[in-house]
Amino acid sequence: MKMKYPILLSLFLVCQFAIAQTTKITTFDDLMASLNAGARVRVVIHYARCTRPPEEADQTAIPDAASGMNIATYEHFAAGAVHNKLAFVVFANSELIQNPIGKGFVYNYGKVRVNADNTVKVTAKYLNPKSFKEIMTETFNCKLNDGNSNEGVFLYK
Repeated sequence: MKMKYPILLSLFLVCQFAIAQTTKITTFDDLMASLNAGARVRVVIHYARCTRPPEEADQTAIPDAASGMNIATYEHFAAGAVHNKLAFVVFANSELIQNPIGKGFVYNYGKVRVNADNTVKVTAKYLNPKSFKEIMTETFNCKLNDGNSNEGVFLYK
């Protein structure tokens, strides 16, 4: 009888590991299929693998930094829905964090737009938690990592 419990514990741990594994999402279509099926999706952004838009190209070098967020709420727009050539999905998140570039706390606001051609626009802002005044705003142009590239945006479900 004593052998039964270690076997059950082993089976439980194997099942938990199998459930916890993530699957990479590598295209816009796979992202939309996952979101529309109700899957939990997470985005991880490696900023150094992205570029700045031309109007911000003269800013400081892109930091070797990464961020991530769960996609909780999103909006999808089919091509032509809002005068857009490509379909896209957009999602955002805001968290109160200790200010990494100054004193006190800031709201760390991140917005991600994934286009049907697998390009991604990331907007990062720090906002004053009392006045909501922008302390910092940066924009990054990225692409989805397809598993074989060095692109900066990774999606997992």
